[in-house]
Amino acid sequence: MLAIGVFQILLEQPLLSWNPRGKYYSVIIKILLATLLVVYTGGIESSYYLIYFLPVVTAGMFFDAMGTLVWTALTSAAYCSLLIPALRVYELSPEGSTELAIRNLFFFLAAMVVNRPASENRRQGERYRQLAEELAETNRQLKQAQEEARRSERLAALGQLTAGLAHEIRNPLAVIKGSAETLTLRLQSSDPLTTEVAGYISSEVNRLNAIVTRFLNFARPLKLERRRAQIPPILDRALKVAHDRWPEAKVEVAQQYSKGLPELNIDPDLCEQAFTNLVLNAYEAMEEDGGKLTVRIKPANSDGGSGVEIAIEDTGPGIPSDHCEQIFNPFFTTKKEGVGLGLSIVSKIVDDHRGWIRMSSKPGQGTCFRVYLPSE
Repeated sequence: MLAIGVFQILLEQPLLSWNPRGKYYSVIIKILLATLLVVYTGGIESSYYLIYFLPVVTAGMFFDAMGTLVWTALTSAAYCSLLIPALRVYELSPEGSTELAIRNLFFFLAAMVVNRPASENRRQGERYRQLAEELAETNRQLKQAQEEARRSERLAALGQLTAGLAHEIRNPLAVIKGSAETLTLRLQSSDPLTTEVAGYISSEVNRLNAIVTRFLNFARPLKLERRRAQIPPILDRALKVAHDRWPEAKVEVAQQYSKGLPELNIDPDLCEQAFTNLVLNAYEAMEEDGGKLTVRIKPANSDGGSGVEIAIEDTGPGIPSDHCEQIFNPFFTTKKEGVGLGLSIVSKIVDDHRGWIRMSSKPGQGTCFRVYLPSE
């Protein structure tokens, strides 16, 4: 009795926690302990036969209806097995047979009475677990949607500001450039130093004008010229652009394209611009030490619709965690050169295609950009 009590109180829960088969072991151990107790206290005639209700009730709590019946049958068989040595001394009377049958019947009755509410509790617990997982997934998607909405709002506000500033800057730039060219023509032969300075002014104005043009391209609403197209050829062209720019780069490119990719209703030129930007960023991240660029394309579903997911993963230094939320913000950059519009433009192109772009990065291990584009 003491061993059964200690096992029930102290050992059962660790056994169930540590071993996935703990519930089976728990019932088996209780059957063995109950049998030892009954054998020690008189065998089949022992008044302690009621201890067999313990493994029966345990089975009813842990298993379904069929499993409960099986374990109850084993418990009943263990109890009835005590009849074998008793028959060598005593004769089984009709009254004794009836009493034995009633006791075994009560084992099954108790098992099923316990099993029904226990099974319902397990089903209810499973439903709650599924609901909790669905709620967690919904919260995750809601958080992503909120982040994308905030990013879109920032893009819209900054786009309007950029457009106004770019137009205001472009006009004086045109005047400065025209004045510098006039000086160059008039002083070309008389004052070489002034001619050289005027040339510097003209070249710097051209550089500023290029930056202003990028600002305007970012701020200007995109006009998608959609047509049916496959993603692999577009991505191949983006990879070629990066390779041509850094032909000596120690970058190994691995292309993993799934078969049977659907055609998408997209603007191929804008998509190529977006992929080129992502691939160039990956090359730049691995420019010094080299690395591996993995490009994957596979069919995907999002928000109930079908499309294609493109993953561009590098083995560069990664992006610090405190920069991850700002990486798509306009004018945010970690590069020595550049104005920080590349990923903002990529995000804008993807958003206008009603897709999404997500980034994951581990410092020291690399960065992966995942882009989803819907079929329609």
